[in-house]
Amino acid sequence: MTSTVDTAAADASRSTPPSGLIAVARAPGWVRYALLAVGLAVAAWLPNGLYPAVAVDILCWALFAVAVDLLLGFTGLMSFGHAAFWGTSAYVTGLVAIHAGLPFPLAVLAGALAAAVLAVPIGYLAVKRTGIYFAMVTLAFAQMVYYVANEWRSVTQGENGLQGVPRSFFGLDLTDDYFFYYAILPIVLLGLAAAWRIVHSPFGRVLVGIRDNPARARALGYPVHRYKLTAFVLSGFIAGLGGGLFAVGHRFVSLDVLHWTTSGKAVIVVVLGGIGTLWGGVLGAGIVVRLEDWLSFSGFEAIGLVTGGIFVLVVVLFRRGIWGSVAALAHRLAAHRR
Repeated sequence: MTSTVDTAAADASRSTPPSGLIAVARAPGWVRYALLAVGLAVAAWLPNGLYPAVAVDILCWALFAVAVDLLLGFTGLMSFGHAAFWGTSAYVTGLVAIHAGLPFPLAVLAGALAAAVLAVPIGYLAVKRTGIYFAMVTLAFAQMVYYVANEWRSVTQGENGLQGVPRSFFGLDLTDDYFFYYAILPIVLLGLAAAWRIVHSPFGRVLVGIRDNPARARALGYPVHRYKLTAFVLSGFIAGLGGGLFAVGHRFVSLDVLHWTTSGKAVIVVVLGGIGTLWGGVLGAGIVVRLEDWLSFSGFEAIGLVTGGIFVLVVVLFRRGIWGSVAALAHRLAAHRR
């Protein structure tokens, strides 16, 4: 039996072009499995084709971008404050790893849980607003977290940052970034799988219905604010996973992880890959991180000028982002053949 939210989502999909995620979901089974196999193969090959430290950063930013897309693409909430969760998890992960000596997966989990806990009060106040007001509220809270981290020097070390974050993992030597990449890959895949399951669940369909028509969802009896808050906390948790892995990967945590430009970069990555595509964030993270690494090694200092220019071109030429545009083109070609 079809639910009212499913009907609302179907009505919305008929009125608007399918997103990259919907286009992939409608593809034949062998196409989906082929894309999954290609993605896993690329993930397994990545540290062999790139500098391993860059490959680690791509994994971390991919989680961060997917977390932002879960909120922006599927709930319709633009957050400019997700650095608060990324950075809070990084600091908590570093502190737990340094002072408790726990294996890094447990330290990362502690950081992600701390990010989720922080997301509860921030989300509770923020989801009562929409549009630019929601974005500004999240940005304001993120700046408050940045101020606290900067002033609480006895814990965070202020501008000096946390140094020497260990990569402890049951006696294994993970000092080499190449081996560390494969140690964190299962965690990243679990985070991506969790995000995929969320958007493909009945809960995810309710979020899409709220995004497209919140008044109708409210009239159907769904507690809109509660659903938005839950999505906000889940997004904070996934962003926290990425932030914790980023801290262990760099073995250093600085105030940059809490700066508002970190939130802005995550939004750029999502828009570049494609809003509401989920996997577009992974593609965007790979492009942005690799481009920044290449420009920095080439001696080019105005990296933001290049990445900003590419962002403008993508917005103008590919309105749905790279992944979304390619998936929509493939959908149109398949429809034309039928």
